[in-house]
Parts: sequence; C-alpha cells; structure tokens
Amino acid sequence: MSDPRALIFWGGWDGHDPEACAAVVATMLEEEGMAVTSVQGAEVLRSDDLTDYALIVPMMTQVASDKDGIDKLCAAVRGGVGLGGFHGGMGDAFRDSPAYQFMVGGQWVAHPGDFIDYRIEVTRPDHPLMEGIDSFDYHSEQYFMHVDPGNDVLATTTFTGEHAPEIDGTTMPVFWTRNFGKGRVFYSALGHNSAELAHPQAREVLRRGLIWATATT
Repeated sequence: MSDPRALIFWGGWDGHDPEACAAVVATMLEEEGMAVTSVQGAEVLRSDDLTDYALIVPMMTQVASDKDGIDKLCAAVRGGVGLGGFHGGMGDAFRDSPAYQFMVGGQWVAHPGDFIDYRIEVTRPDHPLMEGIDSFDYHSEQYFMHVDPGNDVLATTTFTGEHAPEIDGTTMPVFWTRNFGKGRVFYSALGHNSAELAHPQAREVLRRGLIWATATT
C-alpha cells in the first residue's frame, strides 16, 4: 500500500513565514510516513484532484479566494479528506469566503497587544490529542477569533482586558477539532512563524492534530 498523501499549499503574507513553516510541517508529516506535496499558491485547489490526498494543510494568510478552488476544497473535505493547520495560515486564509470559514470553524479578527505572554489552559485532558499535555505559558499573538460554537474545543486562553478592556475575561478556543461531512478538521491558533513551531507543546499538539485529521470519520 502506498503512503498516504498530504498537500501543503502556502503563500500570502510573508510575516507568517509560510515557506519555512511549510518545510517544517512537510518534515513532520514525512516522519509520520506521509508523502508530501508542498506548493506555492492556491492554484493547486483548481488544478489537482484533491480527493487523491488524505490531508490538506493551508498556509495562505490574507489571500483572495477563488470560488471554484474553495468549492473543490470544501467538497474534498466533505468527502473525507482531512484538513488541518494553524494560526493565520489556516484561520485567516480566505477572509472573503464564508464557505471556507464555515468549514474551518473560525476566523481570526484581532490579536490585542500583539506579542504578549499568555496562558493556554487544557480543557480536554481526556482527548487523545491532549494526552500528557498540561496547561502551559506562551508568548505570541493571542488570537481573538469568531468561532463555531459546535467546535470540540481542546484548550482555551482567557483575555485579561489589558489591551482591549471590552474583552476582559473572554475565553477563546486555541485548539479545536470538528467534523465536516466525512472529513476531520483540526485547528491550532498557535504558530506565528517557523520559530514558534519549535515550542514543544504547540508542536506536539499540531503533529497529533494533523495525523488525527488524516483519518476519516
């Protein structure tokens, strides 16, 4: 049997280090026995048969969507292809596509204070993705997102209100999973750049989440 195939498509805002992040994730997946195709740009969503992949990983912050490409992506995930990713590469990829955001289960809208110290609280220690991982401190952008209340939330962060008083005490998902048709979706709000992907807890949950998303429901 051939190795399961993963597609990483990357580009958009350079501040999220998409090419370097794609290389880190490609190595991560290859170490898990996956055959990885990594390409720049979203044109692959139109040109490839997306059902040939077991997992698709978007890393495309702030790019305009192509309806045909997004429709193909959504159809592939509904049909059983996994979708997984992190931070703005997945959670702020196609701002003009509600269909994409509906599939992902959330959309970035703000990170008050920019780079700050904050706490990640594990809320589902019973979930296989969080096994052995305790709550931890993190330094980066604390993502405020519009999220689907149906997500299965694995960890959260709470805003202090120091940088935006109106959200004092607001608890926001950090890691979540969801089903989309027959496909599995995993998202992590962590991982602003390739250096952050070395953070031990953030990296391990991402690794587990991508592998989890590869399986069909």
